[in-house]
Amino acid sequence: MPKSLTLDQALRYNRQILLPGFDLDAQEVLLNAAVLQIGVGGLGNPAAQYLVGAGIGALTLCDDDKVESSNLARQVLFSEADLGRGKCEAALDRLQSLNHQCRLKGIPKRLDEAALSAQIMAHDLVLDCSDNLATRQLISKLCVRFGKPLVSGAAIRFEGQLFSYAPGKDCPCYQCLSALFGEQQLSCVEAGILAPVVGIIGVMQALEAVKLLTGIGQASLGRLQLFDGLQGRWQEFKVLRRPDCPICSV
Repeated sequence: MPKSLTLDQALRYNRQILLPGFDLDAQEVLLNAAVLQIGVGGLGNPAAQYLVGAGIGALTLCDDDKVESSNLARQVLFSEADLGRGKCEAALDRLQSLNHQCRLKGIPKRLDEAALSAQIMAHDLVLDCSDNLATRQLISKLCVRFGKPLVSGAAIRFEGQLFSYAPGKDCPCYQCLSALFGEQQLSCVEAGILAPVVGIIGVMQALEAVKLLTGIGQASLGRLQLFDGLQGRWQEFKVLRRPDCPICSV
């Protein structure tokens, strides 16, 4: 049965509730929503914080990595005291202290296709904060299969990108995008990353998730957004659904 906002929650989120087109109904949508987030690194840190802060009802984090000293420059959920801890464990501690009313769960392992399928089916929206192409393509395939909205982010060097998918006749999937532009399989270890850039993309993922869940504003479905951190500029490109796409055209 859907939950209703308590008086304390209405007071806590009143700055959002006051927004035109948002109100109590949208806040209750967030309260009853469950998000699956794959990756608790540079993208996942700010994304998780803003989702939990905004009042998401349930958030499941999936990551099998441990906190290393090289993470601390950009993964701001973690502190020096967390070195050597699992990222899920450390993130859950911080997030629970931020909002004890959010139902948080951690999955500190890499999921195979069957396990990932089960998790995607159990959630309303998926946030892809992973750092490799194979994982992004698998997440996209399963979101299309099970009809789940997906917000995918990536960042490297001084650049970031954001792409959103939702079930619909004309909405391209991530495979349509990657087939069109290709994708270098470089990592931040090889190419580097400017810390605030990855934070910007993670925050934008949280914003897209809130928009998709509540229906406010205009989500950037089927559009690739590129951020140039050196110039401080965004560019946006419409991605066409490929009629021969092996994922969304079958």
